[in-house]
Amino acid sequence: MISVTKIRTVAKYVFLTIVSLISIFPLYWMAVSATHASIDVIRGALLPGNYLFKNLSNLLGASDVSGAMINSFKYSIMMTILALFICSLAGYGFEIYHDKAKDAIMAILLLAMMVPFVAIMIPLFQMFSKWGLLNSTLGFLLPTLSTPFLIMLFRQSARSFPHDILEAARLDGLNEFNIFLRIFIPTMKSTYASAAIITFMGAWNSYLWPKVIMTEKTSITMPMLVANLKEGYVTDYGVLMLAVLLCSIPTVIIFFVLQKQFAEGITGAVK
Repeated sequence: MISVTKIRTVAKYVFLTIVSLISIFPLYWMAVSATHASIDVIRGALLPGNYLFKNLSNLLGASDVSGAMINSFKYSIMMTILALFICSLAGYGFEIYHDKAKDAIMAILLLAMMVPFVAIMIPLFQMFSKWGLLNSTLGFLLPTLSTPFLIMLFRQSARSFPHDILEAARLDGLNEFNIFLRIFIPTMKSTYASAAIITFMGAWNSYLWPKVIMTEKTSITMPMLVANLKEGYVTDYGVLMLAVLLCSIPTVIIFFVLQKQFAEGITGAVK
């Protein structure tokens, strides 16, 4: 006779399998649609077709995909490296040199998370326009180079950092900055991995601010390129799905490569 425990286990796995299939279906449909003509996409084709190379040819002929891809990688990688360094240094300082004044400053930073970015977008555009930062990498990076969320993430992770190591490093003659570089960063690799995923995906998928600040075609990113494909009276959905697929692949790869470290970093930060 089958036990109740086995029935529950089977039911659990069946439920998880169904949920997983539902979750990956949009990605599957997007990949399949990229291999069909627009009319077949509208009809709801669910099996791979033979129109992939035609869609790729149309996409490359209509848009500067390589330029947009290079811009997206350049902006996202630079944003990730700089944001991780600045925010981890800030979070480390807030926790290791903890006092009431720093708590007050941290509270103000967290309040800034409640202000929607669209509320400051027009003033930022006017300011950056006067500074000559339109269509520049610096103009893309500055508004989100340091975020309260990342600072809080690193601050929470720094709470688990053993203070005995700090004292030992100071006795060995390391200054505070070298302690951060040589000890804190290698120790908190999982937190850096989770922060890197969050930052890279946010920068890669960013659309509204680049749409405002990047006014030249040579400066567009992949999300902007995808949005441009929907302009006009007729939309080629096969080409559109192929562009969306190309735009999604880098973030999917990065997440799957670093998913273990991402889970460890987030778990360590919320303890």
